[in-house]
Amino acid sequence: MSRLARLAGLALLSLAAALPARAESLADTMVAAYRHSALIEQNRAVLRAADEDVAASVAALRPVVQWVARHSAQRIEGGSTVRSTSMALNASLTLYDFGRSQLAIDGAKEQVLATRQALVGVEQDVLLTATQAYFQILEALEQVSLQQNSVEVLGRTRQAAQDRFDVGEITVTDVALADSQLAATRAALAAANGQLEVAREAYLAITGRRAGTLDAPPPLPSLPPTVDEARMIAQRNHPAILQAQRQTAAAEIAVAAAAAERNPILSGTAGIGIDRAPRAVLGGDSSNQNTASVGLELSQTLYSGGRLSASHRRAMAQRDQARAALLNTARQINQTVGEAWANIAVARAQITALDEQVGAAQQAYEGVREEALLGARTTLDVLDAEQTLLEARADRVTAQSNLQLAHYQLLSAMGLLTVENLNLGIPTYDPSQYYKAVRSAPYTSKQGESLDRVLRAIGRN
Repeated sequence: MSRLARLAGLALLSLAAALPARAESLADTMVAAYRHSALIEQNRAVLRAADEDVAASVAALRPVVQWVARHSAQRIEGGSTVRSTSMALNASLTLYDFGRSQLAIDGAKEQVLATRQALVGVEQDVLLTATQAYFQILEALEQVSLQQNSVEVLGRTRQAAQDRFDVGEITVTDVALADSQLAATRAALAAANGQLEVAREAYLAITGRRAGTLDAPPPLPSLPPTVDEARMIAQRNHPAILQAQRQTAAAEIAVAAAAAERNPILSGTAGIGIDRAPRAVLGGDSSNQNTASVGLELSQTLYSGGRLSASHRRAMAQRDQARAALLNTARQINQTVGEAWANIAVARAQITALDEQVGAAQQAYEGVREEALLGARTTLDVLDAEQTLLEARADRVTAQSNLQLAHYQLLSAMGLLTVENLNLGIPTYDPSQYYKAVRSAPYTSKQGESLDRVLRAIGRN
């Protein structure tokens, strides 16, 4: 490397070090959580396992080929031993089972679709948790700033009380009150710093990195005009409802599959083999005999001790359970939407009232402080006014954080807190890639290599 290139590189490094680090936005936090989450990876693996159930169901319609090797030794009268060896290649194929195998495939497909929705639900939970961690840090930072400012103000108030005590204007009780309030505020500052560290740890856990400088929150997302419209959107989009719908469909198919277990099965068999056996019972040379066979088999269970009937009744009970679960899930989502909508309204009303309270408390504090200088108010009055102002400001910070978070909770309740809907601009996991790679039950090494490439590709997203 030339000297000029080295100097240019050092200059760029110095410039990069001098530039301030870019503040992380809420979108950056969500992206980091989406890419870091082990919970999402876990549920992607669960989905791939469900995809393999479809492949296994498809394989049930294909031939089963087995090789069998046998060797036996038989002791006969006279002390001779007769040994025989055979090797065969057998194949069997279900020719017709009155829709039993197809029902198994359809049921497995419905379970795949249900598991996909479960994955979407997990992704929503991860993004919402990241949002909570983001707003918790911002709120904790504001609370720390408020407490630090209060410590400074109370420090000046305490010094003023000491000065007035020195000239005999107030008693030692007033100084003690100022000391007590200052110590309490310092304790509150320590608690606020503790909450900030807790929020930072939560951020680290969900994103995999420590929180740096966080950007100001983005504009609040737009909402439907009414809570009823929000509920309608949730019923159409929420992954928990869509998952329950697919599970109900799978349960319906399971009832039909249980009934089909009583139907006959027509299967075909074929085999080739070679037998090696002695020519005669007592001694003699061995001979090889080639064999080949084909056959058809039609079977049906006539009596199973009540097992088939019990399986059918169980499938119907599970279908009823799935229907009830769907109804219950829909009602729970409606409740969640209503609660998030109410939380938004409450937070807005609180902010409006707290704005008025902060203004009035600020005016009261300034007035009490001036009156105390004239002797019309006591030190305790000043401290009470300062505490009231601090509490109003802290409550307003909390209400603002609650309002922002409630908007994203409502998006989650409507099923819209997804990477695509939020336009985060990152590649997302495509569940259909793996499904397409395995749905035909690949078995050759070439297809296995293709499947490995698919796994590596979706692993990078």
